[in-house]
Amino acid sequence: MTLATRVIPCLDVAGGRVVKGVNFENLRDMGDPVELARLYFDQGADELTFLDVTATVDDRATTYDVVRRTAEQVFIPLTVGGGVRSTDDVARLLSVGADKIGVNSAAIARPALVDEIADRFGAQVLVLSLDVKRSAATASGFVVTTHGGRTETTLDALEWAREAIERGAGELLVNSIDADGTKEGFDLELIRLMREISSVPVIASGGAGKAEDFAPAVHAGADAVLAASVFHSGQLTVGDVKRALSAEGIDIRETGELS
Repeated sequence: MTLATRVIPCLDVAGGRVVKGVNFENLRDMGDPVELARLYFDQGADELTFLDVTATVDDRATTYDVVRRTAEQVFIPLTVGGGVRSTDDVARLLSVGADKIGVNSAAIARPALVDEIADRFGAQVLVLSLDVKRSAATASGFVVTTHGGRTETTLDALEWAREAIERGAGELLVNSIDADGTKEGFDLELIRLMREISSVPVIASGGAGKAEDFAPAVHAGADAVLAASVFHSGQLTVGDVKRALSAEGIDIRETGELS
């Protein structure tokens, strides 16, 4: 049985508001996260992803409140990432309504965190978020970055993804820093390479500019497609993307405005 391709709006949240910028700089206010989450739910989103882009201790209480209020309004899986450094952080987010937890920088700094989360909560809860850049310094040609792509690690992106899966990551969120913000389409080579090494679902992120950009990502191996600014700006609805996928023979869940 073929699983339906998921369409996932991503909301970057800072101080309780959805923001959008380039590499987390020059952030612009895009609206209330709960209202936007409800809009995307009504449009037929399969899941939602919240990323706390500031992830400071001061903002943490605000993030918990946003997640709680969203979970009360929206009845689809909610992934929350940003600033997760311990299994206690995961437990708290799950307790206020998150379904899955994204980890990035903390897992790079201490890979055992992946094992600890998977052992305590199960692989289905854990999404490894990868911000990936092209680089001649690694065997695969792709390197893992932190701080919105501004800081390169020494980790080969494919090797790190493989290690994290072995440690218990249940899903890969693969964001191309090179494609992000260009609106010229997803990095299809990166998606293909991740699909080849991954035994878990791959979410493609970075580069969506029009409805026709999403199907090639799925054909390259993505199990789900994620976008932010094209949805927040109103340039595309979730329904637009699902119709474009369906027109290319890709299975989708017919929900919301498609039903």
